Amino acid sequence: MPKKAAAPTLDDSMFSRPHPPAEMVDEVVNALAETTGKAFLPAPDVEEWIRGAFLDESGPLFDLDHVHLKQAHIGVLWTCVPNIRRGRLVAGQAEMPSQSNMGSKWQRGRVEQQLVQWFGATPDFLITLDAVHAANMDDVSFCALIDHELRHCAQAIDQNGAPKFSRETGKPTFALRGHDVEEFIGTVRRFGIADNSVRALVDAAGRAPEIGRARIAQACGTCLRAAA
Repeated sequence: MPKKAAAPTLDDSMFSRPHPPAEMVDEVVNALAETTGKAFLPAPDVEEWIRGAFLDESGPLFDLDHVHLKQAHIGVLWTCVPNIRRGRLVAGQAEMPSQSNMGSKWQRGRVEQQLVQWFGATPDFLITLDAVHAANMDDVSFCALIDHELRHCAQAIDQNGAPKFSRETGKPTFALRGHDVEEFIGTVRRFGIADNSVRALVDAAGRAPEIGRARIAQACGTCLRAAA
């Protein structure tokens, strides 16, 4: 069984981080992007780099946590459209298009048609990256961002906690992992703290809790039902 890679080697001669197209970080072009149909561009070079750097056993950033993605169809998009959520800029986002509940059948059909035009088929996972933000990231931060998004692209598990596989194809059954503590552990272990939200999590973990567990349980409906 292949071993987990040691600390990431970003100066490896075979390592070459991809960058967004120059036109997507140009302010004048971006101002017209949504009206010219160039607000989103497929990034096959990023997908190829992910496979070589993160998914190949000989890659400089290989991790067994991502090995199930070797058999996944991953689509990657650059965008110059800012996505602000809860007052913060979203630098990247991972989705499963097949699980989208967006709109009517016609709306879903239009999205699926666009995905097929971009990627040849509807991908198992779609990763969208903010081009302007990525252009200003250092290599470690960018790699940590990609690692983070890949950790959302999970393999489903059964009721016993074992990885699930399709009975028809024998391939992994995929699922989207939410924002939980586990997803941060691997990224922090490999790249350090490259994101302020992760730093805040680590800092908070090192301090005594401000609110006792008993008080939390009394305020949580799930805990109250479990205790009944």
